[in-house]
Amino acid sequence: MFQDASELAAMAEALGRSTDYRVLRRLVPRAACQSAIGQDCRTGILLDTETTGLDQPNDEIIELGMVKFDYTPDGRIVGVRDTFSAFNEPSAPISAEVTALTGITNEMVAGHKFDDAAVTAFAESAVITIAHNSAFDRRFVERYWSLFEHKAWGCSMSEIDWRKHGFAGSQLGYLLNGAGYFHQAHRAVDDCHALLEILDFDLPTTGAPALAVLLDTARRKTVRIWAEHSPFELKDSLKRRGYRWSDGTDGRPKSWYVEVGECAVDDELAFLKAEIYLRDVEPRLQTLTAFTRFSSRI
Repeated sequence: MFQDASELAAMAEALGRSTDYRVLRRLVPRAACQSAIGQDCRTGILLDTETTGLDQPNDEIIELGMVKFDYTPDGRIVGVRDTFSAFNEPSAPISAEVTALTGITNEMVAGHKFDDAAVTAFAESAVITIAHNSAFDRRFVERYWSLFEHKAWGCSMSEIDWRKHGFAGSQLGYLLNGAGYFHQAHRAVDDCHALLEILDFDLPTTGAPALAVLLDTARRKTVRIWAEHSPFELKDSLKRRGYRWSDGTDGRPKSWYVEVGECAVDDELAFLKAEIYLRDVEPRLQTLTAFTRFSSRI
């Protein structure tokens, strides 16, 4: 039996009031509008890339999506200002594996090249760039456009403890469902629209939007601690502690490392002294901010 939109909306509203049902609504991207920008309003960018692989120095970006939005200092999203979506034909054919993962074919990108001036013009007014895996996306876009080297960055995947806030995990689909939506992602910009709604979602644990948590985390300094020359047989202890391995191919030390908040540095140094080196140590420390975090330059 045919039902119009108003009837379906009423049914969804009724189901949503019941504790026995949970309603997911199709994500409809917000329309762009030139909202009034006052002293208390700032502009950010949500960014997503699709690439020919995971090797940042050698693989290429084949799609770039961005959504420019306005927000208040306390993390309330005011509206969407503009969107950007573009393909780029790589120097070698896209592999079947990448096409299966991204849905992007060689035919779709044929003849397309990024307009560098357009990318720069779109992004230059943003005070922060946010991606759902900034450790991946920042390294790629910095190689293409130096503008992003000088931007503050936030990561919606790693800089919010989603499980603590009641979500099943940090994957974009999980988060979108948790915020009450579903979408059929086709383009990088579609994932940016999805991320916008996730960051605008009021967390049940705080009553504030997720963006507020991300901004608070991004504004804090962190310290990267390098456990250089640590005994090989203790690598599992370091892994359990959250250390990651750097193979040294990108110019950084060939070493295990961890990134912690400033207040946790003393505890981490005590762990290294008591559990790893069994002596006093002065490991290499790097202080990171939103301007340097996630960059391959650091």
